[in-house]
Parts: sequence; structure tokens; C-alpha cells
Amino acid sequence: MIHFKNIFAVAVLALGVSSAVYAQNVNDGKDYKPYPYMFVGVQGGAQTTFTDYNNLKLITPTSSLSFGGFFTPVVGARLHFNSKFWDDGAGSMGAYKDAFEDFKYDYKYLTSDLDLMINLITLFGKKDYYPVNLYLLGGIGLDYAWDNGPAYARKDVMPFAYKSDRLSHNGRVGAMVDFNLSKHWSFNVEVDANSKSDRYNSKVANKDDWQVTAQAGIAYKFGFKKKKIEEQWETRIDTIWYDDIAYTPRVEDGTITWNVFYKIRESDFNDPDEQLKAIGAFLKDHRECKVSLKSYADVQTGNPKINMGYSQQRSEKAVKALTEAGVDPSIMTAEYFGDTVQPFAENDKNRVTIITATGLKDVKDKYTVKKYRTKEVRYRVK
Repeated sequence: MIHFKNIFAVAVLALGVSSAVYAQNVNDGKDYKPYPYMFVGVQGGAQTTFTDYNNLKLITPTSSLSFGGFFTPVVGARLHFNSKFWDDGAGSMGAYKDAFEDFKYDYKYLTSDLDLMINLITLFGKKDYYPVNLYLLGGIGLDYAWDNGPAYARKDVMPFAYKSDRLSHNGRVGAMVDFNLSKHWSFNVEVDANSKSDRYNSKVANKDDWQVTAQAGIAYKFGFKKKKIEEQWETRIDTIWYDDIAYTPRVEDGTITWNVFYKIRESDFNDPDEQLKAIGAFLKDHRECKVSLKSYADVQTGNPKINMGYSQQRSEKAVKALTEAGVDPSIMTAEYFGDTVQPFAENDKNRVTIITATGLKDVKDKYTVKKYRTKEVRYRVK
């Protein structure tokens, strides 16, 4: 006979040893959350009924199929189907004894339960995941039995086993030790106590059958959600090279010359606007400026005395025009030469005032240089 108390004690001992060895959360660093998830499981084992008639204890095989899920690290639920739907050849599902002999009979059953599952390890532990877990089970459901063998033929001694089929309620409490083998697979050992009202094994009118099942099985887990990876950032100092513009200052000598030509016997400053604008721009761009005015007359017209007078008038009127335009008289020097000097080979061009401006200009020569700067950069490392 199998001692179910011993099986449960061994399971609890294995749980304690495994939890001590694997206290570290082995789900750390993985890319999925351990909860929630769904599962489907299969189990196989044995069952017995404590309320057998006249203490005829029978142990028969049984199997289970379950569908469910854990919604939090502590709370889960499943739809569990426990069944014996085959003949074991020994007629050993139920039994009774009369004064002369023992009788055994066979039947098949299917129990469906909706079970609440509480994970005691995560309930009292500090982490959401452990490689070994202990589930407390409790649920209610329906039990259906059929093919009640020859029991109905002896209804005189088995008043509650005379039907060939029966639908009744079922209540369950139990425990399961679950060993995680990988992300998707686990191995489990489960012991349950079921209170049935079918009374196929219990032939007492005012008592339910207490059926105990002990099973081992595997479960396939799926539906895991991807874990949100906690981002980790670090800081580094980057060197950034770039082109910069630099300037080299220097002083440039500036000189510009304008020629003001006259008609015969004239000394007026002809068309002064263009010349005055050019002179004003030069004086604005230069410093320490000097303006020199030299006036002439052509040798082929008039005589030396008259020509000297024309050249003098031409210088004086040019100085006046520049002064009225805003040129400081202190930087101007005026000379006149009549026809004693002929600056041009062409005679008509010698009726002229030559204005020469000089000055110093501050110039910056542009060039490109390589420079760098540092920048603090945050970057993701995980």
C-alpha cells in the first residue's frame, strides 16, 4: 500500500532543500517576466478512498489534464480534469464485503474542478520568482461516474451503488510542489483530498466519499510577457574638433588718385559728385589721411601768366568743393603749376587738377585654424 503521508513529507523536504540552494532569483537578467503566464499540464498517479466499506482499501490508477494560469506571483487558477476512464482488469474501483466473501467492482469517473492556486513561496518570500514553488489548492466542481460494473446487481447490500452512472458534486483541497526546469517546462508532484457525494465506494448513507489522489506530471508554460529592460546610462567626455576662423591684423598703405579735367579757360569743379563720393569712401576706410591737390594748364592755350592764373583758380575751387563736402582742410595741400609742367602727353588733358589721397588702412587677413572643445555625452549601456 502506498503511504500518501510519506509522499507528501518527502515533497516538502525536497522543497525546503531546493529553496535553500536556489534562493537567488534565477529570473534576473532574462528578457521575460515570470508572471503572468498560462499553462497546460498532464499528470498521472493513483487514487484511494478512505471511506471504503468495511475498510477494504483499494488503490487504482488515475490521470489528470489541466488548463490555467498565474496572474500574479501569488494567485493563479486552473480548470482541472481528473479521470479514470479505462478498465484496469481487476474490477478494483469499489468493493464491499458480506458474511461469506469480498466483492470488488469497477467503474469509470471524470471529475472537473475550478481550483484557486496560492503560491506560498512567493506569498511569504521577497522575490517574484523561485525555481521551486509550493501551491495551496482549493476548488469545487462536478463528478460524474459511469459503468458501475455489477454493483447494481447487489443493491440489497450496496444501497448507494446500484446505479450504473451518477452525477455529483466535488470539493477539493490539496498541495502541489512545482519544480521549474526551464522557461516553458516544469515538473510537479500533487496530493489532493476530494470530497465526493457519489458514494460509490462509501456505502454509508450519511457520508461522502473522501478520495485522495497522488500524482506527478509536467506542465508547459506559455504567454510570458517581454520584460521591460531598465535602461542604464553612463557619461563620457568627448573631444570635438572643428574649424575656426582667425585673423592676422596688419596696416596697409592706401593711395588713390582722381583726375578732374577742364575745358579751355574754365576752372569750375566739373561733375564733382562722383569724385566726392570716392574721396569720402577712401577717407572713411583709412586713417592718418592726406589729400594733395595739383592743378595745371595746357601749354598750347593762352600764355604762361594767364595759364598760371587758371591753374591757381582750379586748385582753390577744388579745395573749396572738398571742404564743403566735409573734408578737413587741415589734411589738404594745394599747389598750382600753370603750364610749366605738363603731366600728360596729350595737350587737352593738361587742363587738370590731380587729387591724390593717401592713408593707412587696418586690415585683418583671415585664415582657418583647427580647434577642439570637450562635451559631456550621456549614452545608453543597457
